[in-house]
Amino acid sequence: MARSPRLDTPRNRSGGRSTGRMPAPSRDRFGRFTEWVARAMGTPAFLVILTLFCAAWITWNTVMPEPVRFDDAALGFTALTLMLSLQASYAAPLILLAQNRQDDRDRVQIEQDRQRAERNLADTEYLAREIVALRLALEERSSQTVTRDVLRNELKAMLAELQDEEKTDDAR
Repeated sequence: MARSPRLDTPRNRSGGRSTGRMPAPSRDRFGRFTEWVARAMGTPAFLVILTLFCAAWITWNTVMPEPVRFDDAALGFTALTLMLSLQASYAAPLILLAQNRQDDRDRVQIEQDRQRAERNLADTEYLAREIVALRLALEERSSQTVTRDVLRNELKAMLAELQDEEKTDDAR
């Protein structure tokens, strides 16, 4: 019979109950490691350190007495060549993995940018339609409203009519 999780059992990071086992390593940990390696190999510091390492290796195996040498110069520093080949054979796939992860992130970013651009376009079109509607409403309203000049001219005409009527009334 399986026991149900108890309240005194701590939760793990995913929200479930802890079973006492070590948590599984993050699936992304190796990807972050590959990116770290790719970034580190692309720095001037890495090139300087690798150059100093090779220079020290060659100097040690040419200058030091024969019994303390570990890579023979007569054989073309075979061990150094093998170490550098091993480093290169691991570096290339790690760099490719890091590039693939970057491509995936770029793809996601491009999709988000495209969606954002679509939303901006829809918002802009909506605002343009609203502005057109406001302009039409203002034009319609302005044709119905009396401007100051029209009102002034109408009042002057009415005043002139009243003055004419007064004159005709006074003349009678």
